[in-house]
Amino acid sequence: MNPALPDSMPADRTARADRVTRETSVAVEMSLDGSGLVEVSTGIPFFDHMISQLGKHAGWDLSVASSGDLEVDAHHSVEDVGIVLGQCLGRALGDKRGIRRFASCLLPLDEALVEVALDISGRPYLVYEVPLAVDSPPLGSPPFDPQLAEEFWRAFAMSAQITLHIRLRSGRNTHHILEASFKGAARAIGEAASVTGSEVPSTKGSL
Repeated sequence: MNPALPDSMPADRTARADRVTRETSVAVEMSLDGSGLVEVSTGIPFFDHMISQLGKHAGWDLSVASSGDLEVDAHHSVEDVGIVLGQCLGRALGDKRGIRRFASCLLPLDEALVEVALDISGRPYLVYEVPLAVDSPPLGSPPFDPQLAEEFWRAFAMSAQITLHIRLRSGRNTHHILEASFKGAARAIGEAASVTGSEVPSTKGSL
């Protein structure tokens, strides 16, 4: 057993979650105390790239497999992956004993600069202020509509029960903006989920 982790928290802080609907089938495995080993397959290459950034920069070992009705739209797959990833994070955190809880990150990627702040609070909320040009083209093939990033983060925050703020400080290139968002969120989530003590970080005694 890792002596840095309280007895009530899973020693390896791992979780698995699945979701099967008429529109998608999603399976996620996650280890919060990993080394950034990531395997992602959703059928949407740009989205795979973003989820890979999330796992890598949060320091997770992460496996994501999704199939869905991409012939209709990528929306169902993106949202459902967010739901299942959030469920996994919540389960892997256990009772949240000892976690740092709060974190923020200001992350640059070339001309793009994104601010992320979060609270592993048990109170799901998303503030997403990442304005993109109305004519921002889809990215990759099959196409990823940049507006779907907000749907992903909303689904993720609601399922993980975290308060998450993502704001664009500057940027023009859509790819850079979205990648900075995912990397910044990853760094903040990884820090907030890190174990720094032995008590639940709340005066209420639970999160």
